[in-house]
Amino acid sequence: MKKIKVLVIDDSALIRKMLKEVFESTSDIEVVGVASDPYIARDKIKQLNPDVITLDIEMPRMDGLQFLSNLMRLRPMPVVMVSTLTEKGAPETLEALELGAIDYICKPKAKTPEDFDQFAHHLCDKVRIASGARVMPLESARRAQAQSRVITRERDENYRRMIAIGSSTGGTEAIAEVLSSLPVNCPPVVISQHIPELFSASLAKRLNNRYPMEVMEAENDLEVKSGRVIIAKGGQHLRFRRKGDTLYTILDDGPKQNLHRPSVEAMFDSLGQVAGAKRLVAVMLTGMGADGAMAMKRLHDAGALTMAQDEASSVVWGMPKAAFELGAIDELVTLTKVAEQIMKKARQA
Repeated sequence: MKKIKVLVIDDSALIRKMLKEVFESTSDIEVVGVASDPYIARDKIKQLNPDVITLDIEMPRMDGLQFLSNLMRLRPMPVVMVSTLTEKGAPETLEALELGAIDYICKPKAKTPEDFDQFAHHLCDKVRIASGARVMPLESARRAQAQSRVITRERDENYRRMIAIGSSTGGTEAIAEVLSSLPVNCPPVVISQHIPELFSASLAKRLNNRYPMEVMEAENDLEVKSGRVIIAKGGQHLRFRRKGDTLYTILDDGPKQNLHRPSVEAMFDSLGQVAGAKRLVAVMLTGMGADGAMAMKRLHDAGALTMAQDEASSVVWGMPKAAFELGAIDELVTLTKVAEQIMKKARQA
């Protein structure tokens, strides 16, 4: 079996050694080189031709974001950010994803061997996923930036259905692409994106500043209404209650579903129970795994209109594929056409 070739880029000798040991404890990943700064990394990429690189944000001589920008313009390849993720650092990590990084993980703060083993398992899984992911060109991010605050308004707000979106790996940029083409008075939109607890507020703020509709991080008792996009809070499921014809959000820190919290499955099932499937358009965007697929099938069978991002435009065609193979999907749609289809389906009875 051909091993995944990894280049580790980090200014800390301790971190480089630790990551090398993690990867070399596997049977399918090998470290072909390490680099302490982006200039050394640039030469080693040419020499070693790695399949995936791991990259820190805070680097000497050139910061990781500038290096990533250069890399994605000149030699696009799969990148997993391995950095100190804090609320303060969330904007930089989201920018890395915008520039083309596939995924991110926090440097270990392991207090027990079990914690470290969990970090090592997640890191290796992210590298495996990245090795098979589709690397989106930097031009896509530039196009999204150019579309900031292009405000359009629908003349007819007679929406019969609300929009529920699930996503994971590659999802932050897929969501941005969808929102960039929705009008300011769009149908009600709720989103469960697999995201760390400290990142969802930064993601909502970033999207709210960029696009015309109101984008908010979920909190208890937010009204679900036209012109508002609600993103699940990291670390909590997004569920709903109904008062009359109006839905309100509920935050739930109950057990993970399909290894995730927030879980797409939890959100879809809550909407099916509280709103009713016939009031929904369910959308599955890029992501690894199968979270939400079974719930989407239940919604589909009960009368929801459903669609999923197609394989060609997905960074990782895992969650959409799982839903498609269950027969939960009415149609597969390329990412740039998702918003258009959302608007059409939102008016269907």
